Amino acid sequence: MDSGTISVTLTGIRRLAVSRQHLSGSLPNRASADDIVTTIRDLPYVQWDPVTVVAPSHIISLWNRLGDFRVADLDRLMWRDRRVLLHWTPIASLVLTEDYPIYRSLMGRYPESLTKSWGNHIPRARQFLARHAELRKRVLRELEGGPLKPTQFQEYRSKRSEDGWSSGSDVSTMLFHLHMRGEVMVVGREGNQNIWGLSERFLPEWTPRDDLSEEEFEREAAQKAIHGLGTATLREVRYYFPPGRYQNLKSTLALLQEESVTHRLKVEGLEEKGERYIHDRDVPHLESVTAGAWEPRVSLLPPFDNMLKQHSRVFGFDYVREQFLPKERRRFGTYVLPVLWGERFIGRIDPQFDRRSERLVINSVHEEPGAHVGKDVPPMISEAIARLSDFIGAKEVLYRGPVPASWKSALR
Repeated sequence: MDSGTISVTLTGIRRLAVSRQHLSGSLPNRASADDIVTTIRDLPYVQWDPVTVVAPSHIISLWNRLGDFRVADLDRLMWRDRRVLLHWTPIASLVLTEDYPIYRSLMGRYPESLTKSWGNHIPRARQFLARHAELRKRVLRELEGGPLKPTQFQEYRSKRSEDGWSSGSDVSTMLFHLHMRGEVMVVGREGNQNIWGLSERFLPEWTPRDDLSEEEFEREAAQKAIHGLGTATLREVRYYFPPGRYQNLKSTLALLQEESVTHRLKVEGLEEKGERYIHDRDVPHLESVTAGAWEPRVSLLPPFDNMLKQHSRVFGFDYVREQFLPKERRRFGTYVLPVLWGERFIGRIDPQFDRRSERLVINSVHEEPGAHVGKDVPPMISEAIARLSDFIGAKEVLYRGPVPASWKSALR
């Protein structure tokens, strides 16, 4: 195929995005560990957040894509098999060990591998590392004796972090910077605490360690971002994966397009600045979902889901993480999960898992303006909520607040 522009409908790129995000089609009967790896590979990361208002955000993200997967399989992949790593990009994320060269490139250039979008973090990181050279040596020396929680380091002193990137002590701040440099990594979890160890001891022998130049990193990472998004503009690639780490993205995207690795898109009915791209290997899939090979399903997306980092203009959906707002400014609730039906955002729910009563409490349900879903959709939403309830171990779903009138017969 040449590098010319492909014309496509807005519905087509929405469906491709949902499909690339593993949010369409039938769910596996019982997802395996390999299914978890495949999902992360295609995304190509899942943001980590351990807050358990319902369940950790990364767990709900995987559940939406895999159904009733075994959380024990994810734990085994992370801490025993080490095919999945907990890594800061600098957003805490689940990533694949097979992609280590991408992160190794960023680590080798840290903190200069951050872009100007991170403000004064680059000079502050330099200054911290220069001022605390002896602390770095002591932290690494203590880890020579084996993995440790931050509070187990001799130098640990609780205080506010001076660089604003971590909290607890200079040890916590140093661990963050050493992680970003590739010298240490999270090798386990105990309660809500990370357990830190030396990277070279934790990484399996088969870990690829190719040295990617900055140009090679951008080429590999941009392709993963476009593939994960389905289609993307420069801004969307920069924001999606890995955020704030591209130095020359405009020229990288131009080169990929010139080589026909990617193609430009003209989206009917969508006015936007800049080019929109699709990866060459996704063109047949775009044609397939546009031609009718499309199986919509209902997803209940957690606050840090990859899909919510999508191009909001494409989907016409604005999402605010209201848990970070004062109570009086919240419109939809505290821990709001958008409801995705096929390629459309049709509503939002505000759930909470009451562990004492073993109930999944639905504090409110909201229908998006103009959603106009058919009678068959509300029962599917009810079924998805019931499946989430079963997955997290709740024994009952309790609807406590308002529900749209046209959905009430199904959601009760």
